[in-house]
Amino acid sequence: MSTGIIILIVVVVIALMVVGLYNNLVKLRNNRENAFANIDVQLRQRYDLVPQLVATVKGYATHERELLERVTAARSAAMSATGINEKIAAESRLSGALAGLKVSMEAYPELKANQNFLQLQSELADIENKLAATRRFFNSSTRELNNAIQTFPGNIFAGIFGFHTEPMFEIATEERAAVEKAPSIQF
Repeated sequence: MSTGIIILIVVVVIALMVVGLYNNLVKLRNNRENAFANIDVQLRQRYDLVPQLVATVKGYATHERELLERVTAARSAAMSATGINEKIAAESRLSGALAGLKVSMEAYPELKANQNFLQLQSELADIENKLAATRRFFNSSTRELNNAIQTFPGNIFAGIFGFHTEPMFEIATEERAAVEKAPSIQF
């Protein structure tokens, strides 16, 4: 074999490796975007449910107006967010506002007995559980993409092709203290 053929074979092998790396990075990026699309489906259900929940609570908790306005504003901001990172931040704010609403609702025994409220609360809990599952899948997809971008030989070509590490869907800093605190259970 001549030196020219050996060089040609090496160049073809390297080119095939680069194409394979690029295609893998594209596939992983698309998986991450698909995972976020699944979150969007759950968020749409959540957005549709929040006004019903707020309207039900308004009937009982008229003096909680500021909290209800915060939930409504957070919902609007979350619905109008564009881009994955902006949606992640907006969703963290909405989750915090909903947590505040849940705590506030505990002060109204007649509200907790209302069938409409109980059904809405159950639906919201179901959606929150589905959101948690889809967020875990999103974070898994993000981790796979980030691993491919940060490990050799992907790290060499990722920057060239415009790939960069992406953020996970994490709890907002404001919510971290509440999450780390053990819940109080009362009978």
